[in-house]
Amino acid sequence: MIGQLRGILMSKQPPALMLDVQGVGYELDAPMTTFYDLPKEGEELMLHTHLVVREDAQLLFGFSTENQRNLFRHLLKISGIGPRVGLAILSGLSVKEFRLCINGEDVVRLTKVPGIGRKTAERVILELRGKQLPGMSADDDAAIAGSVDDIRADAISALTALGYRAKDAEKVIGQLADQSETGKTLSSESLIRHALQALSGGSR
Repeated sequence: MIGQLRGILMSKQPPALMLDVQGVGYELDAPMTTFYDLPKEGEELMLHTHLVVREDAQLLFGFSTENQRNLFRHLLKISGIGPRVGLAILSGLSVKEFRLCINGEDVVRLTKVPGIGRKTAERVILELRGKQLPGMSADDDAAIAGSVDDIRADAISALTALGYRAKDAEKVIGQLADQSETGKTLSSESLIRHALQALSGGSR
């Protein structure tokens, strides 16, 4: 297994790049999150790598951080997720953003990645939810969960201050958080706005 390469960046044309390691040119594919960190051509570069061996090809993938590579390896273990889809996910989301999607069960955000349909997004969340993924610690997870709870509590408090019954406010906030991305990745202000739209015409 080739786990790391250090050499001179010869060319870069997303998703492909070539790295000259002591006269040997290695062709790699990399996600856009790695391309953002690449130096100019002709400069030295170190990449964490993952080799995929198939009957008809040996594919080498490069990543600017070990967390990116580890997440890529987690994704490859999921049925229906191949290297190309894994690269697409890492191109559209940083490791932290991906972790937030999994923690918040944000299917909508994941389906914005090319090649990811709703069923695939739900399967990814189901497979990875609760697992210790790279890039964030258990303390980070607790902080995220706490921040989501704070957003919901702030929204409920605001609605009751506007005259809505606490029971109605809790119900609509819970529904919005469970059925959409609202309340998971949006601010309390956005959650309140959506809740007011849902409550319009309801009892106060």
